[in-house]
Amino acid sequence: MSEKSEKTEQQQRLSVFKTYKLYVGGKFPRSESGRVYEVTDSKDKWLANAPLSSRKDARDAVVAARKAFGGWSGATAYNRGQILYRVAEMLEGRKDQFVREVADAEGLSKSKAAAVVDAAIDRWVWYAGWTDKIAQVVGGGNPVAGPFFNLSTPEPTGVVTVLAPQESSFLGLVSVIAPVIATGNTVIVIASEKSPLPALSLGEVLATSDLPGGVVNVLSGKTAEIAAPLAAHQDVNAIDLAGADDVLAKELEIAAADNLKRVLRPQPVDYSQTPGTERLTAFLETKTVWHPTGSLGASGSSY
Repeated sequence: MSEKSEKTEQQQRLSVFKTYKLYVGGKFPRSESGRVYEVTDSKDKWLANAPLSSRKDARDAVVAARKAFGGWSGATAYNRGQILYRVAEMLEGRKDQFVREVADAEGLSKSKAAAVVDAAIDRWVWYAGWTDKIAQVVGGGNPVAGPFFNLSTPEPTGVVTVLAPQESSFLGLVSVIAPVIATGNTVIVIASEKSPLPALSLGEVLATSDLPGGVVNVLSGKTAEIAAPLAAHQDVNAIDLAGADDVLAKELEIAAADNLKRVLRPQPVDYSQTPGTERLTAFLETKTVWHPTGSLGASGSSY
């Protein structure tokens, strides 16, 4: 083949555009409605078509999250930590892709986007280390006046809906998902409406990271449209309103009151800072058990 014909062949090749899909129940469905919407970068340049999730997609995600809850909450804290660490390993191997997507989504230079991705990976590792330690911080034995053991133990709340931060498309996303699943909850996350691509790509990482299907479910589309049925859903136990504005947050909080959901209200957060344990404890319940100590032997000594 001549140099001229080889050059012509190269010029005729069309790029293969990525088809982004939802991540629900460990699978990658298109939106039930078949709808998509255009995602653009900070300069309004077209990047991709993202699925426009429907109410049916939201209900399917709740079913998947509830199905996964028993196995995930029943896993040992050590095992959950191993899986979260595996997510960080997989993200490290796909760093270049996420740097590109974060740069496009947030209008950052490549170096600044790389720093954001590094911080997000480190955040996964940070929460992985907390899985088997948080119970020691918020649980323990309580002194009581009587021959009883009195033990308080944290337990996961259940199925949690999370509205991901709108501006921090990846670091903020990781900062609201990781603590929820680290403590044994399952989650339905609504990705940033304007910048959903890092979240949808995260689903591909989670699918290959030993995380059971349904523990994390990722939806994209219009935040208010997806969040409304989830806030009112009777099988959702809690909701994190991190990505809601004041008006939407008020509407969702009212809807959430119908089945006494636990609500984490939106607040200013610098996601680049060490997060502390607030989001780890936000979706934990405390179970307290009393048990008689009894007596040992003829001496009547207690244990």
